[in-house]
Formats: sequence, structure tokens, C-alpha cells
Amino acid sequence: MNFLEIAQKRYTTKAYRNEKISEAKIKELAEILRLAPSSVNSQPWKFAIIGDEALKADLAGHSFFNEQKIKEASHLVVFFAKDNVAEFEENFKQVAPQPILDFYAGMKAGDEKNAKTWFQKQVYISLGFFLAACGVEGIDATPMEGIDTAYYNEKLQVEGYKAVLAVAVGYHSEADGNHPSKTPKKRLPLEEVVEIR
Repeated sequence: MNFLEIAQKRYTTKAYRNEKISEAKIKELAEILRLAPSSVNSQPWKFAIIGDEALKADLAGHSFFNEQKIKEASHLVVFFAKDNVAEFEENFKQVAPQPILDFYAGMKAGDEKNAKTWFQKQVYISLGFFLAACGVEGIDATPMEGIDTAYYNEKLQVEGYKAVLAVAVGYHSEADGNHPSKTPKKRLPLEEVVEIR
């Protein structure tokens, strides 16, 4: 199956069946997250892969309309962005060449808020990479911003980082009405979204 076929079949899962992703496959997903691309190889992130049912259910209760999906899914992956800008910069100075440090300084323009916004953009790059990988691996996924990030931060205690979003992963239920076999994928026409020049 080529990537276009995967893109045609991948969808946001709304209902999962009670089936766990194997430990070996979870380790693969962890390595895929580690290898995700980021601007100037900044990697201002951390990820938590949660399979513990009690913890998953607790977080689900603070995930608004996503509660049921998280409870049914095999695992929940939480994406965090670096929140400690000074610590990031200290570490980055040790590994980045001067032109990259100059780029970062210009992008930040003396404002920590700019840096944190840029960190979150890198997290979204990793999200796209992760969703594509799930499609290749035959794993269904539900990306979600509908989580109480303050509660996630308090519960998970990832020092120096703040939760940005989460992804439920697992295997879809046959009852999932959002599956493309029941609800065809809706996208804008190619000519409205892509210009080939």
C-alpha cells in the first residue's frame, strides 16, 4: 500500500474496540516520536504514552467530549511543549551552530511568548508525523485539543513542559460511524487547496 492509499483510508476514529496495541508496537511508536522532525532540530518536546487503564480513565474524565474515545482506546499519547525557555536555550547553545542560534534569537525577538509559541508549532509538526506513522502501522488515531491541559499538567507532572494536545490510539470499532466505509471522507476539491505552479 502506498502513502496516498494510506492517506485515503486514515481518518479520525470516534469509537474503539477493546484491543490493546502490542508492547512491541508501542515501543515502535515511541521511537517514531523520538525521530519526529522539528525546525532546526530543536526538539522542544516530551511525550507520555499512557496505557495504564486507571490513569487513562482519570485523564479521560478531564477531556470533555473526548472522554469515551480515550476510555475505549488502547493508549493515550500526550504531547508536551517545553515551557522553561531559559533551560531550552542553555541546552540548545551546547548543540546548535551559531547560524541556528542567530535564527532562534531573531525568531524569539527577546520575547519568551514567541519562543513558547514556536515550541508548540514544533509539537504540531511531530503530531503530523505521528498520525502518518499510525496510518502506516495500521493503528487508528484520534488527535484532540479538547483536553483540560491544566489538569493534565497537574496529574502528569512533566517538569519544565506543558501539555498541548493528546492522541488516542488503538483499533476502531466496527460500530464507528465515522469510518470511511460508513461516512465518506470529506475534503475540499484539490484545485481549491493546492496550486501547482
